[in-house]
Amino acid sequence: MDSTHNLIRILTVDDHPLLRKGIAALVNAEPDLKLVAEASNGQEAIDAFRSHQPDVTLMDLQMPGVGGLEAINHIRSEFPDARIIVLTTYTGDVQVLHALKAGARAYILKGDVHKELLDAIRAVHAGQKRIPPEIAAELADHAADDLLTEREIDVLRLIAAGNSNKQIADQLSIGEATVKSHVTNILSKLSANDRTHAVTIGLKRGIIELDLPKK
Repeated sequence: MDSTHNLIRILTVDDHPLLRKGIAALVNAEPDLKLVAEASNGQEAIDAFRSHQPDVTLMDLQMPGVGGLEAINHIRSEFPDARIIVLTTYTGDVQVLHALKAGARAYILKGDVHKELLDAIRAVHAGQKRIPPEIAAELADHAADDLLTEREIDVLRLIAAGNSNKQIADQLSIGEATVKSHVTNILSKLSANDRTHAVTIGLKRGIIELDLPKK
């Protein structure tokens, strides 16, 4: 009988070769797991998934070009049964929510890969979900929060880039008074003391991201 038939076939997606190498060593040392493909960005992930149709995909969120979230959405639209585990350094509740809404089955912090990954792969393959306790607590803490609107997120992103209200108004083609109103709402919803504090909270919770340089 062909023993490869029962293997859990895995695709790993991350733009850091060292992490992919570490995961490959971890996975291939297990008798029931097999790494079938690697990808370094979201577009490669979509292509690799189409070619290999793995049982479980390990997906980084922060990658240049097509990011992990976009890749998850794309893969799940084509393959609704795709089982995806997010591997990330981010504990932000908004990032987690987006990933789970996109269809991710588990969320693992990269620092916990060695102790969590193998169990999570088997659990997700068996149809279970996995969210670390600290991330579940973060989600619960913010469950009743008012979410920022798309326009408020745009404004917060431009604040993070160092723009004044007038510059934001010009870039978004809205009035300066409207920008001030958005800023007031942002500070209130995030319980922030000032603009800088709002940006810090926005980054920590994954509402906005720092632009990654293109590789």
